[in-house]
Amino acid sequence: MALPAQSQVKIWSIAAALFFALLWFLGDVVMPFVLGAAIAYLLDPFADWFERKGFSRAFGVTVITLISLLLFVLMILLVIPTLVEQTTALFAALPDLANNLQDFLTRRFPSLVDADSTIRQSLATFGSILSEKGGELLNGALASVSSLFSIVTLIVIVPVVTFYMLLDWDRLVARIDELLPRDHASTIRRLASEIDATLAGFVRGQGTVCFLLGVYYCIALVLVGLDFGLVVGAVAGLLTFIPYIGALIGGALAIGLALFQFWGDWTMIAVVGAIFLSGQMLEGNVLTPKLVGSSVGLHPVWLLLALSVFGSLFGFVGMLVAVPVSAVIGVIVRFLTGKYKEGLLYKGKAGQATAQDIEEL
Repeated sequence: MALPAQSQVKIWSIAAALFFALLWFLGDVVMPFVLGAAIAYLLDPFADWFERKGFSRAFGVTVITLISLLLFVLMILLVIPTLVEQTTALFAALPDLANNLQDFLTRRFPSLVDADSTIRQSLATFGSILSEKGGELLNGALASVSSLFSIVTLIVIVPVVTFYMLLDWDRLVARIDELLPRDHASTIRRLASEIDATLAGFVRGQGTVCFLLGVYYCIALVLVGLDFGLVVGAVAGLLTFIPYIGALIGGALAIGLALFQFWGDWTMIAVVGAIFLSGQMLEGNVLTPKLVGSSVGLHPVWLLLALSVFGSLFGFVGMLVAVPVSAVIGVIVRFLTGKYKEGLLYKGKAGQATAQDIEEL
């Protein structure tokens, strides 16, 4: 005999409360395991590909792990130091950029910007604040990352957790399926399938789009000789998960820097603008339709809200689980909305009359 609906609601509510309490109290302790599970989930399709080709899963997981570690080491040695160096230099150059903007406004609009004007003083103050606070913010972020991702965590715990979870992923899924309540197993499987499709579409698809666009912007801006091009490309690629925002912010930053660096050479400024225009065309016509699909189920506003709330409540671990948890909540809300529209609470007397007519027939 199945449990009453009220008892089931209590049990699942307690389970959800315990899950969030676990995140709250354990915090950074569970971070390596959450990160390892997330990486294993993202890499599972590659392990399945090796199995479909006739290789053992252990062999596929080993190859994937070695390639991932090699790419990670190359990023640590080649990309990240340059990115940090350019970011620091950009913050240091902000006062000069603000002074150049003052001079430009003074020459073009002398009546609006004089020596004692509010605009001139505000620009000088703004440049100084960005230079000081930006450097402090960068140093603080690097210190936090260093303390959060310790050497042991990066080199030992996360790869080990990822390796074993990826190796046993199918068995873990099968074991969880065995523990599902039998009365609701089919519904839970359907919801899990929708959640997986949402995560696969957004995390894997949009993550790949962000990476490819970021690489494109970085290489193109560096090739045209734009100062801080690597930073601008990385920012634009990282923000691509929000439609149009990454291109707008990255394009505005790149064109602003190009105006200062290439002032008078309108061809180079147009080339910088064309890089972001072509990137948007590539994303909208090729990358997003092919890798993400037309319907993901995660609205950008909902995603931003989830990242803000979970990051505020649970710190970095909260930001790691924000996307999957928001996807779960979104699928459940859509499921409950469908049930609500099927019920008499939504249909009212008309729905009740229809149900009675069906019974009479």
